Amino acid sequence: MDFDLTPPAGVGPLRIGMTRHAANTALDSLRDLSAISESDRPGRHVFRPSGPMISIHCLRDMLEAIELGRPSSQTDEVLFQGVDVFALPAREVVRRVGEFTSIEEHPDDEASFIAPDLLLSFWRPFAADDEPGGEQGYFFSSVLLAQSGYYDTPA
Repeated sequence: MDFDLTPPAGVGPLRIGMTRHAANTALDSLRDLSAISESDRPGRHVFRPSGPMISIHCLRDMLEAIELGRPSSQTDEVLFQGVDVFALPAREVVRRVGEFTSIEEHPDDEASFIAPDLLLSFWRPFAADDEPGGEQGYFFSSVLLAQSGYYDTPA
């Protein structure tokens, strides 16, 4: 299944700003009924057979963020403007996403990047740009799409 990231709207049936009830229903629709994971938590996250976790974050009864984890196979692809954000090396993803919007290194974490105009962020546990065998640092591990203000903190 292809998951097209369409910030700031959402991904697939999950739409930023939808009610918690609608988000729960949309999340359930992404579950593969032939291979339900024991790790699934209704209203929080589902795991697809190819490995990725799809997680929703709700606040005040509204969907404010969607996070997808890296699949372990190419059965599921997570795409932004045709860029497979988990199949390409992290630096290549940054370069290609940078063709569409500004993207910058997270100020507190050199392994993570944020496209602030889209509220799209990419995370990996550490930077290992020269180590293709070290998948955890060479590729992104998760991508998060959020509503405006998600990263704002109280003054």
